[in-house]
Amino acid sequence: MNEIKIFVPATIANVSCGFDVLGLCLDTVGDEMTIRKTVQKGITISKIIGQDLPLDPTKNVAGVAALALIEKVNIDFGFDIEIVKNIKPGSGIGSSAASAAGAVFGINEILGKPFSREALIPFAMAGEKLASGTAHADNVAPALLGGFTLVRSYQPLDVIKIHTPKELYATVIHPQIEIKTKDSRSVVKKQISLETAVIQLGNLGGLISGLYTENYELISNSLHDELVEPYRSILIPEFDTIKKTSIENGALGSGISGSGPSIFALSKGIKNAEKVALSMKEVYSKTGINFDIHISKINELGIKILAFK
Repeated sequence: MNEIKIFVPATIANVSCGFDVLGLCLDTVGDEMTIRKTVQKGITISKIIGQDLPLDPTKNVAGVAALALIEKVNIDFGFDIEIVKNIKPGSGIGSSAASAAGAVFGINEILGKPFSREALIPFAMAGEKLASGTAHADNVAPALLGGFTLVRSYQPLDVIKIHTPKELYATVIHPQIEIKTKDSRSVVKKQISLETAVIQLGNLGGLISGLYTENYELISNSLHDELVEPYRSILIPEFDTIKKTSIENGALGSGISGSGPSIFALSKGIKNAEKVALSMKEVYSKTGINFDIHISKINELGIKILAFK
């Protein structure tokens, strides 16, 4: 294989109660990337369509992740990367994660898969560190593995793929404003009370149990965030209204997608997800802020190969 074209999905991180450890993979929105072997050693980024991002591989998350990977293999050639950026930076649905995960996935495929998908996560995390200042895995892990993923530990890294209920759908509204991950992280408190920790741990355990048992009532009761939502939500116009109307229109729960400004809702069944989307549209149509809405089943495969040669 000398060239590969892939679809790299958007992701929802945190999923309310799993700050920096829980994420899920979407199916209907994502980037496309083409990666080719080159005679020249190293990494080049020849084209980015859709967004104004640096082509310098040391300043682009895809390039940084790719460089981290090729440092671990003995090769006498390099790779060129092209990106069609459909996930807007600062959207809160894993734009940087898609670039980083896609780069290492594509290179690994061309190399004959010397690394498992799980083993690619640390390389992709190097790209996330460039984007946000923190090497978190809650977006890159679901992009690479698909479905829901839980980062049980960062030191050492231990990522677990979680069962996905078959009727679970996500609705995401993306207001066309940018919230940088670094800025969003800065408003989060560094210390929390024991009471807050107990509530959050109970919700995380409940959500994981609800996913495995396909107990939608338990999933609904557990989609609650004590840690970051109270502080980050003030950065997102009409957040409280969107959350309230989503639940009133059949959502199991709603919260901030990653660092925002996107807001997600999880629903049982496509009809509920579509009803939630209409309610979100009604709220934001009155604000004067442009927005996108995505309805998606949970993508259990992660990155998908579109073509290769």
